Amino acid sequence: MLRVTVELLPSGRESGKRVLATAVIARTGGVGPTPEQDYVIRITAEGGAQHAGAVKKYPRWSASIFDLVARAIVSALTGAERLPRRPRLLRIPVYEDGDTRYVKLSDIPEPARSAFESRLLGSTCPVIDGIADAAYAHDWQDFLAGRR
Repeated sequence: MLRVTVELLPSGRESGKRVLATAVIARTGGVGPTPEQDYVIRITAEGGAQHAGAVKKYPRWSASIFDLVARAIVSALTGAERLPRRPRLLRIPVYEDGDTRYVKLSDIPEPARSAFESRLLGSTCPVIDGIADAAYAHDWQDFLAGRR
């Protein structure tokens, strides 16, 4: 069995590390000299999201362990053993109200919205008539740049 743990180390500091996700990859075929094995994977991400997948008839000893890990993770996330299209850069509209530039949280797709909201805790947010989910545009830009 393999366990892959994804940790965040803020500014490279071990003291602030946080586990973002864990993947467990287990061989389901028999133990023996069989050159091809079947594997199952279970991923548990921060917040409790879970994904499962499988890699069938994988040719053991034919590539690095990272090849198996990558294929297993992709299988759990997409249901297939191939990479999905590369995600596009988030393009969130920036609105203006007088001198205040802001974004709407409802315009930000998951999982970025939840991560951004958690980093806004304790911060001030603009008060815009008719907009209940505004955040300062500079806070959003700092979040994207890894400074928040």
